[in-house]
Amino acid sequence: MDDPDLPLALLFDTWPATATVFLSRQMFCFGCPIAPFHTVIDACAEYGLDEALFRAELHAAVIRALV
Repeated sequence: MDDPDLPLALLFDTWPATATVFLSRQMFCFGCPIAPFHTVIDACAEYGLDEALFRAELHAAVIRALV
């Protein structure tokens, strides 16, 4: 999940719970035709988000989905 080159489409396929983090911030990456090409880095840059904090939210969503 922390691979800087991981495409968002693969992120969503591997960890579906991460989509809720994007959707809760009204980020439309989930289902976007560019998702196979963009990364978390790209999404954070596009939406002006702190990458470290956003990645922490992604991790938390995956952990919540496991319990």
